[in-house]
Amino acid sequence: MFNRFLVVCTGNICRSPMGEYLLRQRLADRPNAVVESAGIGALVGHPADPFALEVMTDNGLDASEHRARQIDQDMIAKSDLILVMDKSHMRWIHQNFPMSRGRVHLIGRWRDNAEVADPYRRPREAFEQAWRDTEASIDDWMSKV
Repeated sequence: MFNRFLVVCTGNICRSPMGEYLLRQRLADRPNAVVESAGIGALVGHPADPFALEVMTDNGLDASEHRARQIDQDMIAKSDLILVMDKSHMRWIHQNFPMSRGRVHLIGRWRDNAEVADPYRRPREAFEQAWRDTEASIDDWMSKV
């Protein structure tokens, strides 16, 4: 069984915080589950994007305490399952952390390896779409984790 999850995107201010907080919510009944997020080019220390925060709030999640973090070897080593938003994240992680192979998967793996489009610097509607794609993908993962 998976206990430690890492959700990854580019800046760790849009897609991966949505995935992190949603996955935490879905795993709330599992006291040993740890869910974190990080970025491959994180805007370290920045809060989640305002539109991301709005969309999460509208869906019952408070991510106001989120601060972006850069992915590192320790995070990779501790994670049982690493969910990435697009194929470029997977390539970057495999290239920089070869020991991660077998634990890195597209969040949309069970949706024909669908990617979640980056909403950064786009209208709120793009964040709402990223939320819907992330939510559907996480719901698909729930029967497997």
